[in-house]
Amino acid sequence: MFFAKAIFCRAFQASFRAALPFLPYREPEIIGSCEGLSEVIKKERIRSAMIVTDKGILKNGLTLPLERVLSACGADYIIYDGTCPNPTVENVEEALALYKAHKCDSLIAVGGGSAMDCAKGIGARAVYPKRSLEKMKGVLKVMRTLPTLIAVPTTAGTGSEVTLAAVITDSRSHYKYAIMSFPLIPKYAVLDAAMTYSLPPHLTASTGIDALTHAVEAYIGRSTTAETRRLCLEAVRLIFENIETAFHNGHDKKARENMLLAAYKAGSAFSRSYVGYVHAVAHSLGGRYGTPHGLANAVIMAYVLEQYGRKAHRKLHELGIAAGVCVRDVSHSEGARIFIEAVRELNSRMGIPQKMGGIKLSDIPSLARRAEREANPLYPVPRLMTYRELEGIYCLAADWSLRI
Repeated sequence: MFFAKAIFCRAFQASFRAALPFLPYREPEIIGSCEGLSEVIKKERIRSAMIVTDKGILKNGLTLPLERVLSACGADYIIYDGTCPNPTVENVEEALALYKAHKCDSLIAVGGGSAMDCAKGIGARAVYPKRSLEKMKGVLKVMRTLPTLIAVPTTAGTGSEVTLAAVITDSRSHYKYAIMSFPLIPKYAVLDAAMTYSLPPHLTASTGIDALTHAVEAYIGRSTTAETRRLCLEAVRLIFENIETAFHNGHDKKARENMLLAAYKAGSAFSRSYVGYVHAVAHSLGGRYGTPHGLANAVIMAYVLEQYGRKAHRKLHELGIAAGVCVRDVSHSEGARIFIEAVRELNSRMGIPQKMGGIKLSDIPSLARRAEREANPLYPVPRLMTYRELEGIYCLAADWSLRI
């Protein structure tokens, strides 16, 4: 990377780190079950809610507990079930029209990160009716208070129930971008293990590794605090201890509760300490090919961690100790190697491939440039990479062998 650009990136990141104690971070109020929302509905004086979800969630009946609570409280509701796996501008605009037509005053996102991101986009557009989503991308572009936003995760992965980010895809340009502002943090989060029981094993795996990616990238970055480091280590421990149990037995209440808690902790950590090139690369793949975000993170992570080299060895070793896969009295480089291999083995045991198909050689330069623009200067990564170096990540992760 050119020296001047590297200096700019690090200065930009240092300014954000210095500002961390003064920024208005907050966490949602945690509700332990869907039934517990009755008090929230009364407290917030919700009269007409929009439930934002997808067709699979609706078909599996996961919105029914919310519908019963709303009806019992005398509140009207409308359901938008058109959310895509990578929510689009069109999703948000379509739902917004429905929101306005039914004079809704609140949003309840039921699902994974896609439903929550879509709901955040709807809320942002509701309070900025004359501003497009594209004009809100980036940092601190949404400053008005959103309608009451309640997040009900049905996966344990994205942590979107506690984050200030919404990731939206422009389906025309195949560009995936993040909107990051404090009002996007949900006011309430329902962490109900029963809502995750029906999650299929392959989604339990990929969303769980998504949460692991959040914890790992937040921990190894250069904008950590004592609190975010603690949250990351706890999340990594919980994931390694519980994800395979949840994968093999979806109705194991304790494992599901612990995975929800891990995703929440990892989400809280990366909201403050940010992520890194794993996410930047994964977002570009999601925008271009519609690759599910958790799967992309799971495949990409080991390759990026290896490319960071010695800059990440100490912290990866510490993560390995927290995960219970290595001991303290080995070198940092050996600890890092053991941890990365443990991630690969964990993926393999749950059927997540080491490489992914569908990446076109001709697309790699534009994908890498988009990833580089997303990450630099915002993400406080252990080692800065150029778009040329990022091109190598796509080649390593693709299901063919290529030298640049």
